[in-house]
Amino acid sequence: MSKAEDIQNIATKRGFFFPSGEIYGAKAGFWTYGHLGTVMKHKFENLWRNYFLKLNDNYFEIEDTSLMAEEVFKKSGHLEHFHDPIEEKGKVRNFNMMFDVKVGVSKDEIMYLRPETAQSPYVAFKKEFMALRERLPLGLAVIGKAFRNEINPRQGFFRMREFTQAELQIFFEDGNLDVNFNEVKDYKLIINGKDVKCSDVKEPKFYVYHLAKIQQFYLDILGIPGNKFSFRKLDEKEKAFYNKIHYDIELKIDSLNGFVEVGGLHYRTDYDTKNHNISINYGGKKIYPHVLELSFGVDRNIWGIMDIFYKKEKERILFLFNSNISPVEVAVFPLVNKEGIPEKAEEIYDLIKRDFNVFYDNKGSIGKMYRRMDEIGCTAMLTVDHESLKNNDATLRDRDSMMQVRVRISDLKETLNKFLSGVELKKLGKII
Repeated sequence: MSKAEDIQNIATKRGFFFPSGEIYGAKAGFWTYGHLGTVMKHKFENLWRNYFLKLNDNYFEIEDTSLMAEEVFKKSGHLEHFHDPIEEKGKVRNFNMMFDVKVGVSKDEIMYLRPETAQSPYVAFKKEFMALRERLPLGLAVIGKAFRNEINPRQGFFRMREFTQAELQIFFEDGNLDVNFNEVKDYKLIINGKDVKCSDVKEPKFYVYHLAKIQQFYLDILGIPGNKFSFRKLDEKEKAFYNKIHYDIELKIDSLNGFVEVGGLHYRTDYDTKNHNISINYGGKKIYPHVLELSFGVDRNIWGIMDIFYKKEKERILFLFNSNISPVEVAVFPLVNKEGIPEKAEEIYDLIKRDFNVFYDNKGSIGKMYRRMDEIGCTAMLTVDHESLKNNDATLRDRDSMMQVRVRISDLKETLNKFLSGVELKKLGKII
């Protein structure tokens, strides 16, 4: 069985994600996030918003409708340019990938499901600019659904017809996006698999700064290994016509045969603001703000994370997720279902369930319970045994090494916080 099939089997069996509406015959390109996948997706989105929206005090998140007026996409160029070629009886014609919807009683008004979230900040910009005291730069972020009528969606969960994007549109005066470049000037970016100092990258400083921040998000926050991450600059033939500079964010995904795009950093200049006629008076003159776009495919990143952290050992299959992305951080087990042990385990579960993502299991042998939690990437496992009743403690098991230490219940929250933040198990107690 291939790696992609292994991951897909675990995902559908354990509740990460599965084809939507399967009981009626699933349609390609539509997926349901199960209970584990939903937690993992929300964790990714929260990590993203907590990181990127804090790059500047004037960056904010908005939420818009998924249906937008036809005029929006006339002005954006999507009605004219958002096509894929299809062949019919030897002839090739362009197929627009947007979903259209008839609105109203007469159904004579056409609206479109947005094919990207970017248009929402553009049409909302003036309202937000006025509400936020007319300051630039202004960042408007959207985490939401987008829709593309892919002709033949392949690559399973990686390419969807309905998907989630996390995007930050930064509006600024041309050439005047102020950043603290000294903070990153000596930082090494991974571009086409090679390390390049930020100060040696031949792009505007504001652009290089955001490349560095994106890379730090992947390596430091998500824990992606450096050899699994890279930027790739698109040439004139590859990049969108409205982008002056376009770097793809790529992850090495074995199940998709190498490095693939999961996001991008795009300098769109004033293309969007001029097309939508969004001008403002700023600094005593009329300007059309320029836009720097940070764009991430949430679902693509989820698949990438699952691929990168998947591991198959002789006796078990597991995901080595960083604890801040793992859908279950702590599992609690009774060694046996008798002699007061389940009651003690439930007491521990109640003690920590408001502080961590915790799962309680008492079905099957302890070995089987460990394997189930390994398989979903649970970071820490607590087992209550006969000794726990005497000493008011539990064993703490490390998913990665399978080693254990005993931890007093009174110290449990503090110890778990240390362990989940990366402190080695051997520093938290004597290995048993």
